[in-house]
Amino acid sequence: MLVPLRLRRHMGTRCVRAAIHAPSQAMNFRILTRGLVLIALLVLLGYAVEATQVLSRFNESWVDTQVRGQGIHGELLFIAVGALFAAVGMPRQLVCFLGGYGFGLGAGMVLSLLASVLGCALAFYFARWFGRRLITRRFRERIRKLEDFLHDNTFAMTVLARLLPVGSNLVNNLIAGVARVRALPFLSGSALGYVPQTLVFVLVGSGIHLNPVWRISLAVALFTVSGLMGVALYQRYRNGKVIDAEVERQLDMPTEQR
Repeated sequence: MLVPLRLRRHMGTRCVRAAIHAPSQAMNFRILTRGLVLIALLVLLGYAVEATQVLSRFNESWVDTQVRGQGIHGELLFIAVGALFAAVGMPRQLVCFLGGYGFGLGAGMVLSLLASVLGCALAFYFARWFGRRLITRRFRERIRKLEDFLHDNTFAMTVLARLLPVGSNLVNNLIAGVARVRALPFLSGSALGYVPQTLVFVLVGSGIHLNPVWRISLAVALFTVSGLMGVALYQRYRNGKVIDAEVERQLDMPTEQR
């Protein structure tokens, strides 16, 4: 059976249009799905926090009743809650303080560092998998600067950034998640860069029970030294790069581009 020429042309045009619009429709569907998942996750997180009041209860009393003396269960609970606490942008230093308070210097150091790195990873992958469009729209210029800052040696430059006593831990985690930054060097560099401040605040927490004057004085000294060291290393090795204009302002340094 012969198909009229006009009909064949019409059918061909429809097929071409369908082929052009199919990828676009699939992409829109993926974007819509990710947006819905993001909303669902935020709603579930909000309900969980509201129902458990976990963030408002994350204090010495909670450590005394739920963590201390509970063995591996208490340690895992502390890591999980501490990671959630750090992931949503609450002060990582409080996690370290409570780690020292509940477990002492040695174990508190290890558990607090694990919770901090896990919280960093949660924020990083949340941004990478679900929040890319929102974060890119909000922090486009800062993403470009962070990519440039971390490009040559992601591990070393991440350590350098984490040693600074200023800047937002959460914002850096989210921006790195959507930037062209490899996960493993960023997370491992964060772990190493977290060590000085983790030690400082674990010392403060552990000093509540034993030798408080000596331990807290040592913590203050270590914090001062680590902060000055971080600023000095940043000034020396950043090679004209700027991690963030706000960081430069807080450090009272002139912003300069490579």
